Parts: sequence; C-alpha cells; structure tokens
Amino acid sequence: MKNNEKHHAQETLCVQAGYQPKNGEARIMPIVQSTTYKYDKAEEVAKLFDLEAEGHMYSRISNPTVAALEEKMATLEGGVGALGTSSGQSATLLSVLTICNAGEHVLALSNLYGGTFTLFSSTLKKMGIDVTFVNHRATPKEIASHIQENTKLIFGETIGNPGVDVLDIELIAKVAHDHGIPLVVDNTFATPYLCRPIEFGADIVTHSTTKYLDGHATSVGGMIVDSGKFDWEKSGKFPHLTEPDPSYHGLSYTKQFQEKAYITKARVAFLRDMGNTMSPFNAFLTNLGVETLALRMERHSENALKIAGFLGNHPKVSWVKYPLLDNGDHFDLAKKYLPKGGSGIISFGVQGDGEQGKTFINSLNLASLVVHVGDLRTHVLHPASMTHRQLSLEDQIKAGIKPEMVRLSVGIEHVDDIIGDIDQALDALDGNVTNSATAESNPTLQESSNSISAETR
Repeated sequence: MKNNEKHHAQETLCVQAGYQPKNGEARIMPIVQSTTYKYDKAEEVAKLFDLEAEGHMYSRISNPTVAALEEKMATLEGGVGALGTSSGQSATLLSVLTICNAGEHVLALSNLYGGTFTLFSSTLKKMGIDVTFVNHRATPKEIASHIQENTKLIFGETIGNPGVDVLDIELIAKVAHDHGIPLVVDNTFATPYLCRPIEFGADIVTHSTTKYLDGHATSVGGMIVDSGKFDWEKSGKFPHLTEPDPSYHGLSYTKQFQEKAYITKARVAFLRDMGNTMSPFNAFLTNLGVETLALRMERHSENALKIAGFLGNHPKVSWVKYPLLDNGDHFDLAKKYLPKGGSGIISFGVQGDGEQGKTFINSLNLASLVVHVGDLRTHVLHPASMTHRQLSLEDQIKAGIKPEMVRLSVGIEHVDDIIGDIDQALDALDGNVTNSATAESNPTLQESSNSISAETR
C-alpha cells in the first residue's frame, strides 16, 4: 500500500494491503502460475543467487502471488516481512529450524495443538532438538527455570487448541527477552484482526492460514511473520544469523539484511532446501479469504459468545471454556488481548465420559464432523480420540484434554440454527450419566483431573 497504510484500520488493510496494481494492470491479484522467471542478462540472475538483488528466480523460493499475500500478512501483523509455506505445520517447523540447530533446545508451553505437540516431542527430537513443555500458566520464575544455556526460543499459542486458553503474551515475552531469546506465537485462532502479538512483545508470529485466514476450507497453507524487533546480534546466542553462512559465500544475515535477517534466512536457506512452498493458487484463494476476515471474525466471535452462554446453562454440559465468558479463568487476559472478540472456538465437556461426547457428535445435523477448524461452517470434533489421539493419557491431561471434551468451531450461520442443532444433540444423551463415571472407571484420570481442575474448567 501507499505510505499512509499504517494509519488504516485492520478492516481496510484486510482488503487493500498486499497487492498494489500499477496503471492498466489487473485490479484483482492475478495468479502467477509459473515455476520460473525470465531475465535478460546472466549477471542479473547471478545477483539473485548471491542475494544481492531482489526478484523472483524460482517459485520454490518466491512467487509474485505468494509475495502479495506475504506482504498483506506482514502489514496486518505489524511485521517487517513474512514467508508463506505449504501448511501451518511447515510454518511452525521453519520458525524453529531457522534459529535452532541439532543439540539445541526449545521451551514450549503445554497447551498446544496436537500436531504441534507431536512435531516438538517426536520429530524435532529425531532431529536432535530437545523440547521442554511447561504449563502456560506457570509463574515467570518457573518458566525461567526451564530455560537452558542452549535454549533458542519460547513457543506458545495466542489461543490454545483445543483448550482455548489465552496466553499472557507480555509476561512470556518478558521472560524470553530477559534471557536473550525470542518469543514465537502461533496466532491462528485469534488472527491479526483479533490480536496482534507483536504489539505485546512477540518476536515471530506463525499461522496456519488453512483456518480463519482462508476461511472456506479450500486451501492448506502457513505463514511466518517477522517483527524485525529482536536484536539477534545483541543477544549473542544466534550464530545462525550473525556468523557467515558458507552456503551464501560467507554472508552474515544480520549484517546484510538487518531487521529482516530472520525471515530472509527462513526463505533462502530452509524454504530453498526443504521446499515446503505455498502454491500460487492457494495464496490466491487465501488472499480472497483474508479480504473478508474482519467481517467473519466479528460474526464468529458474536455467535460463539452466545453459544458458550447457552452451553454454560445446559444441564447436560459439565463445563465450558471460551475466552470471553465473564466467569472464566482467562477472562481478564481475554479482555486485554482479545478486545474485539474471542474467536469462534469453544471447548466444553458433556456429562459423562468420552462415549457420551461421541454420542453428542453423532447426533448433530447442522454441525459437521471434520478434522478441521476455523472456517465459515460450524464443525465439531472429539480431541481425545482424534486430533490428540497420539498423546498418552498423561500428556492429554497436561494439554488440558479430557475424555468428555468436545471442540466446537462455531461458523457464521444464524446463531439460532446452531443452538437448535446443539440442543437436540444434547437431548440425545443419557441424562443419568454424570462426570463421576469417568473418574470412577479410571483412578489415574481422577488423580490427574483433580490436579488440573482449576486450569481446565
């Protein structure tokens, strides 16, 4: 956009940022469906390979359509640059690998999406990167006690998936910065319309663009946004960015690219070598989704708050978690970090055990059972037997996953229709079943549940 873009509201930036056509060019962002780009002189291409000039040389590394979406996302999040990837998982992976080598350490907050948890606990471990999980509500002193000499970052989620816990970004950022490391925040559920983590001290922001940013369940993708605010050289812990890179004739990312050192290395080293690239067509569809992001997030949030209130008063619902419930334990944090709305995800427990949760799901008509979340339709899922199935019972409990938990992704349909569908599905449950059934049949779960009841209810 033009130089006054910083003064535009998020609603305007969702529509206008990113693609800026010149005189006579297509008004709508075109799909550049090309793998390669033509140049007139060999010297021009050589400069591209040496990172001495800007431009596109091969779509595995960059593409004009993807670049326009990247610029829009950097603008919306308040960063200096962004990198589109093939999925949210890829964005998370590259956000770590860019500054963390084998033999080094990551500190992760425990209320993570199941795929992120297994990435950290299993795959990164196989790569030689150790990860420690700590409760997201631990005190700063306790969190700091887990930081090691070789810790390179702290990772958390603005709104946890599926526990919908709200991260105290400022608090965690201070802990990270006091120890000379960055805070990486997954902002998928909040989106930059509801929360901009960089304004609260986050250094790197990631997204699964597959969710609310696309909004229509058509396009898998991910995004990394660099705040440009972390001082990699002053920290002294990141030779990954400050020391010469032999794969680029010994250049130093911080010296040559300064505030864009991190996002540049993510692109020209890891996207180049690993190839987990966002396709131009997916970038085009995601951009269309972002254009209506503000309107959709308002409706998602409005519907979800009403439905959370309905569930909280239903006799067959044992507990409800939603960021902006005024009787919830994250309400004060939600008011601070999510003043425009609490997004569209509700976590709740039906009376009884996991089988009762499945019965509820099987009885729904309007809401669909899909392994997805965050699009304009209402969806439902049973985390313990689905997204977090690979976690042990102990790890599920640590992540806030209970057997009776249902994750509801509230769509933009009329709220009365969604409530009506939920109401009739709850009527299908056995009214005589109580929560005690789960604990009685599993003493280990009873003990674990008692220890975390305050944080998960």
